[in-house]
Amino acid sequence: MVAAALDPLGVPLGTAQVSFGTDGIRGRVGTFLTPALALQVGYWCGQVLPEEGPLLIGMDSRTSGAMVASALTAGLTAAGREVWALGLCPTPAVPGLIRKLGAAGGLMVSASHNPPEDNGIKVFAADGVKLSSKQQVLIEAGLRGEVIGDKGQPLITSCGPAYQRDELLSHYRDALLASVQHQRLDGVPIVLDLCWGSATACAAEVFAALGADLTVLHGEPDGTRINVGCGSTHLDPLRRAVIERGAAMGFAFDGDADRMLALDGQGRVVDGDHVLYLWGSVLQDQQALPQQRLVATVMSNLGFERAWQARGGVLERTPVGDQHVYAAMVANSVALGGEQSGHILSAAHGLCGDGVLTALQLATLCHGKQLSLEEWLDQSFKPFPQKLVNVLVPDLSLRKRWKDCQPLQEAVCAAEAAMGEEGRVLVRASGTEPLLRIMVEAADPEAVEFWTSKLSTLAEKYLTLN
Repeated sequence: MVAAALDPLGVPLGTAQVSFGTDGIRGRVGTFLTPALALQVGYWCGQVLPEEGPLLIGMDSRTSGAMVASALTAGLTAAGREVWALGLCPTPAVPGLIRKLGAAGGLMVSASHNPPEDNGIKVFAADGVKLSSKQQVLIEAGLRGEVIGDKGQPLITSCGPAYQRDELLSHYRDALLASVQHQRLDGVPIVLDLCWGSATACAAEVFAALGADLTVLHGEPDGTRINVGCGSTHLDPLRRAVIERGAAMGFAFDGDADRMLALDGQGRVVDGDHVLYLWGSVLQDQQALPQQRLVATVMSNLGFERAWQARGGVLERTPVGDQHVYAAMVANSVALGGEQSGHILSAAHGLCGDGVLTALQLATLCHGKQLSLEEWLDQSFKPFPQKLVNVLVPDLSLRKRWKDCQPLQEAVCAAEAAMGEEGRVLVRASGTEPLLRIMVEAADPEAVEFWTSKLSTLAEKYLTLN
């Protein structure tokens, strides 16, 4: 018998068939995301990221976070890299600290809005931006046991050190407070849903520092309950608290606090489209919005697009994923962009999605205008009825090739023809979950219900393996 070839970490070559999705590497802990995989990811990140400077690691509150972070640290130090562990922190703290400290890059251990049993790895380069496609390809090649670069398979010659650097999070908190330029929220009743996750590290602290009268929900780190019935994907607890307390507004974060959804005093949702319209209008009035341009994704509402155009603005759409929004913003020097889900990027604040920063901006801008959030929301736009249905399609190949399903494709064409310019259909394979997402929006809510039902039924019939 011939022994299997081993990589420098003693793991059989070619055992890690992993690729970067729309937001890094993500999956079920123990079946997909194992200590062995995290070890290899850390090692190959250590080989690909720039050689000078430490590498930072942050994590959300998931119980598996310590295991994944430890395995990543082992891989990075095996590659000879110095590691600074930040502990519990929001995802945007990692790129912010990379830039401030001159680090060589960083990793965030989080599965964002996914359930507690999942986890993931997001990787940032030396400029604080998520890895380039070229860097991703190199790491994926290393994970497959292929030669990367021109040096062959590198060998471990020395190990790097690792240090616990929780105190560095104070720099991130200071940057959040500085972002509102000494504006205050004295006495404003605000409810925060911290989702048992990363936002518990600092969100309540910074809002309290600005004088807000706070009510905090799910305010302790708890990896067994992160995203469960709370946070930006489950707004009912926040809505009840806002209405019962008579709060001016409420903010809900996802597991790693890089996105945020708000509620006004009536409990109405203020999503990423509304944030872009409201914040963008302020920048437009201040003549601080180049080309009057905002960047959003294909998911953004038609009502938002038409209202923004009525203000003389331009809305540029990209595929789903903050990396696409980022690329379009950089290419056209755009000041503000983001996703309907509440992932907002501001050029003035580092071009990194930051739910806590976005909440602070929305709250202070609203308070500064001496308007309630309800009044300000009423000045924005009326969204078209929109419905998103998620169909479980475990087979990745079937998800990605859904257009090859003739009955579903024909139904999409029929829906588009029936709704014309008063509606649209978007079908896409999720990059982070085993789901086919079907979205329909139209001026006629009955058309939305009819077509989402028809399309999801066809997807379940032809793409779901029984």
